[in-house]
Amino acid sequence: VQLQASGGGLVQAGGSLRLSCAASGRSFTSYTMGWFRQAPGKEREFVARILWKDASTYYTDSVKGRFTISRDNAKNTVSLQMNTLKPEDTAVYYCAASTYRYYFSDSDYRTSSVYNYWGQGTQVTVSS
Repeated sequence: VQLQASGGGLVQAGGSLRLSCAASGRSFTSYTMGWFRQAPGKEREFVARILWKDASTYYTDSVKGRFTISRDNAKNTVSLQMNTLKPEDTAVYYCAASTYRYYFSDSDYRTSSVYNYWGQGTQVTVSS
């Protein structure tokens, strides 16, 4: 599985960006997809995930109501629509795939270890 993230850039606070992640592989519909981010000097943190079996979504509290994760199984892509961006959203954003055909808990999906494939990251910078 290869993941290619795109869509990052520089935006003013209050603006929007849409990240996309294209995935290779014939079994995309069975992958749970996630987005993580890593700010300078900080650990990588969970942002959002979308399940493989029912496309249900789950977000970290700091982005609820502002970010929306979605998937297009026909195009093997997962997207992260980011609205009302804040300077604290500045980070490198990574898409990740969990190909395990197993339903993990929401707390498990917050951890990097349940994702076995990662994209290269795309920089998002929000200016104040």
